[in-house]
Amino acid sequence: MSKQIAVRLPDEMVDYIDRAVELGEASSRAALVIAAIDHDRRRRRAEQDAAILAAAAADGDLDQLAEYQARVPMADLD
Repeated sequence: MSKQIAVRLPDEMVDYIDRAVELGEASSRAALVIAAIDHDRRRRRAEQDAAILAAAAADGDLDQLAEYQARVPMADLD
């Protein structure tokens, strides 16, 4: 399922998106925005993993990382 939303972007960002679509770097405006949001989501998860690893390294224990990873659905890692 998906929802349609309206987002206001500066002209230069829209120009960038349109150029990427023109060059075939993205199949559509929506595809590029989805890819950018997914990239940000993955980066944030990686930061969470790094913080857990840093804490685990300080404690000498990786249980927190295992517990976090067990909660992350595998479909979200694609």
